[in-house]
Amino acid sequence: MPRRVAALWPVRHTVRYSRHLAEALRTETIGGFIVLGATLAALIWANSPWSGAYEELRHLRLGPMDVAHWTSSGLLALFFYLAGLELREEIVHGELRRPRQAALPVLAACAGVIVPAVLFLAVSAGEPGASSGWAIPTATDIAFALAVLAVAFPGCPTALRAFLLTLAVVDDLIAITIIAVFYTHELTPLWLPAALASAALFGVLQAKGVRSPWAYAPIALLTWYCVYRSGVHATIAGVALGMLTSTRETDEARRTNAEQADHVLRPLSAGVCVPLFAFTSAGVALTPSALGEALTDRVALAVIVGLVVGKFLGVFGGAWAAVRLGLAALGEGLRWRQIAGVAMLAGVGFTVSLLIGGLAYPDPARADIVTTAVLIASVTASLLAAAAFTVQGRSRAREPETAAG
Repeated sequence: MPRRVAALWPVRHTVRYSRHLAEALRTETIGGFIVLGATLAALIWANSPWSGAYEELRHLRLGPMDVAHWTSSGLLALFFYLAGLELREEIVHGELRRPRQAALPVLAACAGVIVPAVLFLAVSAGEPGASSGWAIPTATDIAFALAVLAVAFPGCPTALRAFLLTLAVVDDLIAITIIAVFYTHELTPLWLPAALASAALFGVLQAKGVRSPWAYAPIALLTWYCVYRSGVHATIAGVALGMLTSTRETDEARRTNAEQADHVLRPLSAGVCVPLFAFTSAGVALTPSALGEALTDRVALAVIVGLVVGKFLGVFGGAWAAVRLGLAALGEGLRWRQIAGVAMLAGVGFTVSLLIGGLAYPDPARADIVTTAVLIASVTASLLAAAAFTVQGRSRAREPETAAG
């Protein structure tokens, strides 16, 4: 009997993770379309005769922060909590639990951070104060990416979706680390022990199998507040708690704590939190002069080149080098043309790129130029990836006919 249970465990393990992955991908895809709608609404309002009302809403003060900062530091904490959950799931159940299989997306993600940052610094060299934005083109927006993939490549293989998700999870982890290390300016260390203590209590309750959300909600809010007061970007609290959420299974009919949290919170994040952030961040003027400035400003050009060119070269080049050097295997069901499509799609850097842009350039005028550049780059990367995946989808559809002939 023990042998039989041991033999069935990996199968059960994989099936549960596959269901979780499929559910997460579906929600993120739908969320991508909602974020797109929120972005378009913000752009329409910001370019209408009522643009002043849009700015007043963004800067409306609610307690310690205005609406724009509440969406970036408050609501996005939930988005980053789910990023922490995804990372832990990948480590425990997914691609990252097998080093050789994990090596391909991990190394591709690392190169996909380094190359855009180097290109940004090269293009913006000599521009005063430009270097603080080097991390803007390093991030990939998984919600937008999956939405583009769903439209352009509906028959996308599961292996390629898993590669994209793992790539984005590692990408998010690196971006989170960058935010914590490079964009914390006024540190108040006395709040950090309190943040660590509350996070530790969260982890202890998870380890003991406590399931009630009412036990965790006040601890999570306290952790967020302590991190916020410490001067570290408050979204880091979300990642820490996500990584501490238990993935331990109990019985077949019951979700783990991580699965339950993901099931409840992902629709809220994808359908409310991220769209509200997009709505309060993406509203920039798209007049001919504003677009012209975005296409001539050195920092804006650096963002565009970093996302569109740097992400492709980094992700595809990193994956290719990893396989050629024997550090990783391409994996069953994956093709280089598919990796190339994902590498183009990685240039959609919307959510985290806008967040880092706001942190790097507090000046509103510079921030608006950077936002416009992120929008231009994300649209360009989406169109290039959509074209590549559409061609691949048509080729895939003709394969059975060719084989039959």
